[in-house]
Amino acid sequence: MSGGRIALPGARATRDLPFRYVSASDAVIEMRGAGACSRQVNNLCLPGTFEADRLIVCEVLTPAGNWSSYPPHKHDENRQGECELEEIYYFEVAEGPAGPGIAYQRVYGTPERPLDLLAEVRSGDVVLVPHGWHGPSMAAPGYDLYYLNVMAGPGERAWLICDDPAHAWVRATWDAQELDARLPFYSDHRREAP
Repeated sequence: MSGGRIALPGARATRDLPFRYVSASDAVIEMRGAGACSRQVNNLCLPGTFEADRLIVCEVLTPAGNWSSYPPHKHDENRQGECELEEIYYFEVAEGPAGPGIAYQRVYGTPERPLDLLAEVRSGDVVLVPHGWHGPSMAAPGYDLYYLNVMAGPGERAWLICDDPAHAWVRATWDAQELDARLPFYSDHRREAP
């Protein structure tokens, strides 16, 4: 194999599990959203797809011009319907005819825990989400976007999120829209989520 990158995500564990290998063809893929919010999610290490102590890991592939991680959501409190997780986004952005592509990531806090970030990201960039609302991840027109999500927290290993109430209504509009025809980005023998 030549080129490429290897990610070694980790989190402090409270129990030992045996080493396991899962091939890319065994990863469960799902299509999320619709219309300009369509994206492909490769569930690599999610509850229900891979046993782990703390880690939750997935890849998100977003077609050029689309938004993902939208509506903005958070997971920084242990409460009904939400689980405390820190998160890291690692980005790869397709190149265009004139060179490297760009994308954008938004992270913002609450009145109790302020935070305000709108970052232009390129291949190899990382954005930490310690708390607060995050999203959208915006693929600029002309540049497909990939990001690796790595999450872990001190409590239950669950991906329970709370949408920003100001933007949560957007989810309901997806029922009347089709999935972006550019998805899936590739077709192999991976299992599709039900």
